[in-house]
Amino acid sequence: MRITDLKCAVIGQNPIVRIVTDEGISGYGQVEGSKAYLKPHVLFYQPYLLGEDPTNVERVMLKIRRLGSFKPWGSAVSAIEMALWDIAGKAAGLPIYRLLGGKVRDRVRVYNGGIRFPMTGHSPQAYAENMARMKEAKEGFTIIKQGVGFHSQMPHSVPNFFLNEPQSGRSTNNRGMVTEQGLKHVIACAEAMKAALGDSVGLALDCGPGWMVPDAIRLARALEPLNLMWLEDLLTGDYVPYVSPELYREVTQKTSTPIHTGEQIYLRQNFQALIEQHAVSIIGPDPCDIGGIAELKWVAEYADLHGILMAPHGVLDGVFGLAALVQVSATLPMNYIAFEYPVARPDWWYDIVDGLPDPIVQDGFITAWDRPGLGVTFNQAAAKRHLLEEDRAFFD
Repeated sequence: MRITDLKCAVIGQNPIVRIVTDEGISGYGQVEGSKAYLKPHVLFYQPYLLGEDPTNVERVMLKIRRLGSFKPWGSAVSAIEMALWDIAGKAAGLPIYRLLGGKVRDRVRVYNGGIRFPMTGHSPQAYAENMARMKEAKEGFTIIKQGVGFHSQMPHSVPNFFLNEPQSGRSTNNRGMVTEQGLKHVIACAEAMKAALGDSVGLALDCGPGWMVPDAIRLARALEPLNLMWLEDLLTGDYVPYVSPELYREVTQKTSTPIHTGEQIYLRQNFQALIEQHAVSIIGPDPCDIGGIAELKWVAEYADLHGILMAPHGVLDGVFGLAALVQVSATLPMNYIAFEYPVARPDWWYDIVDGLPDPIVQDGFITAWDRPGLGVTFNQAAAKRHLLEEDRAFFD
């Protein structure tokens, strides 16, 4: 089997990779919904793939892996890797989890980071009411994540939140010392949310990036009585192209509240210091950014050797990203907690893909399916109606 073409189409907001072979088998991968601009970057890799055997996934990846980088640029490499595994599974007639060593668990726990309801403000009461609505969601999530601090509107909506001027725009860098008023507001919102959830549903907080080390320590210590699942991306995180393990280690060593990071990190080498220095309690790589499915599994196993937990990111990964997360999470060691459930946008995505269970999530879990490859594929007749004019030949 040989690769004859690499295609990419933006469907809705997600760039979709299609790897075509000379045996009529195609594999699909998906880039996060926030990265429609990555189509040319995906196609950059076409000459590196043509003529290769897609079932030799690692051999193909050795040609392109070093040509990616931290979020967002590693997404293109990651989507290609997913598509290669999709082909390998289809060619073998096996789900990807069997090619990765088989299942550790039949059901994979997911947490809610994407099913949102309108907020009525940013007061503790507003956060509590919003959390109560998420607790009642039909998916029955056992863990819910909510944005606070620099991963929310608090720098703009809470007067005197921190000691710098709030910045607006897509790639803002709100960062600085939090005032006593701002710190107390975050703590009050966390207390209100946890009171709404009780002890049957875990609460995780997506916090930044942007916190300074002393404030991060004060926050983590103040929240210790709440037994939170984790505090995420306090210091670095989304679209920050460095790791800062020594700073995370300073925070982690001074609190019992679990500290989490990793969604932006590309490749195992960039997790090495975080893991070996025990800089965080939990890592959260995204299969759409780390370099793909096998890379995530490698990092999870290395983290397990060091007693570090795993809670993968994935909120914008779409339905093919969801399938990839289900496949790899079924194989992960016992340090696995849950992955962030991707919500497809627009909603018509669920009408153009076959193979998803209905309902997808039951009581906070997804049952790993046994269909070959990723186990989901396009309903091409339905999907073609959503192709842009420039992408009309995507399925040809």
